[in-house]
Amino acid sequence: MVMNKIHVEVAYAQPEIQKIITLDVEVNSTIEEVIIQSGIMTIFPEIDLQRQKIGVFSKPRHLTDIVNEGDRIEIYRQLTIDPKEARRAKAKKNAKKGSGLTR
Repeated sequence: MVMNKIHVEVAYAQPEIQKIITLDVEVNSTIEEVIIQSGIMTIFPEIDLQRQKIGVFSKPRHLTDIVNEGDRIEIYRQLTIDPKEARRAKAKKNAKKGSGLTR
């Protein structure tokens, strides 16, 4: 008997909760199909596949890419602050600390 299923995982994390869902899917399933089948968007309704980046083991992928046995599909949260802006704010805070200025 030929097996037409492969084992994959779908992962998503918020600061307060993380979830990895394991499931068996049809061979030649796309990343988007697997995410939908996992039901993770019911648990995290804020997921927007048209806006959020997707990866497999930290490597960027497209929703139309085919999954392979053992893949862990990762849905990445959107940044809450621009990294450049965060560095500027931190530098500004540290500069005030060093100059003796406090608020």
